Amino acid sequence: MMDKEHIQLAHGGGGELTAELIEGVILPALAGPQRPGRLTDAAIVPAGGVKFAFTTDSYVVRPLEFPGGDIGKLAVAGTVNDLSVVGAKPLAMSLALVIREGFEIALLARLLESAGRTAREAGVAIVTGDTKVVEHDACDGLVINTSGIGLLHENAALGFERVAAGDAILLSGPLGEHALAVMSKRRGLSFTSELISDCASIAPLSRSLLDRFGRDVHFMRDPTRGGLAAVLADLAEATGRGIEIRETAIPVNRAARAAAEMLGLDLLSSANEGKLLSVVAAGVAEQAVEVLARHDLAAHAAIIGVVGELGDHPLVEMVTTVGGRRVVQRPYGEDLPRIC
Repeated sequence: MMDKEHIQLAHGGGGELTAELIEGVILPALAGPQRPGRLTDAAIVPAGGVKFAFTTDSYVVRPLEFPGGDIGKLAVAGTVNDLSVVGAKPLAMSLALVIREGFEIALLARLLESAGRTAREAGVAIVTGDTKVVEHDACDGLVINTSGIGLLHENAALGFERVAAGDAILLSGPLGEHALAVMSKRRGLSFTSELISDCASIAPLSRSLLDRFGRDVHFMRDPTRGGLAAVLADLAEATGRGIEIRETAIPVNRAARAAAEMLGLDLLSSANEGKLLSVVAAGVAEQAVEVLARHDLAAHAAIIGVVGELGDHPLVEMVTTVGGRRVVQRPYGEDLPRIC
């Protein structure tokens, strides 16, 4: 039975237990009676007639280096992505380190070089930070916290309230590559085709959509913890609308599918670190896919589903490859801990 009195690993998985922790413990203590509305990946903060976005995140991936990335690249790209999906251009970041005593300095230098390179490629400056060293048994290697601020795009008008019946749901590429690459490295698994994490900045993707389609882009999110299943469940719950996706339309990497089957995991709930899910007006959906596909990062972009009408019990349903229907639920906890 689940221990109700203590924090479990599953509380950090982006599923039902994470939502319970936020709603039942964190928000009542911090926000008090002035509860915020629907939580997004970054907060919008007006200042002097200009709208900024602000976000923060912590990274605890194990192993620290994995095919396609490392904790340094992940920390910077993850924060850039959280700003990007609310429609902001990243401007500046902080980076704070919690390092276990005995940590190899050469490895630390390598990870920080990766973080710096990722920031320069994304056009964002790391302007401040902090360093703490803790006892050998107080931390598992290295923890990185990053915070970021960005300037809201002039055409951005994103939110659950803007999602309408008939809107198209777009996905920029194959699912689960990050989660399965990390887990395969952790378990020492190998495949005919190497699994590479999708860890990358999706800022060019979100910016391209907003530049071209503006207010016809209604919602964006990067499906990290909890994967596509968690994002779609949030979308259905927050909008009160049913969601239908088609299994045959979802891009999938063969190696990731093989790894998921071997490990008994669901690609729909596996974490991604370089994918964009967007909801756009039906009339621009095909063009939006073409715009995304111009980027190497989104070469396999596709329309995977549609938003339905309002309902008393909105569900996310997937039309399977054999024509049946499967209800897609938000994950309860986390199948793969310590992957981001």
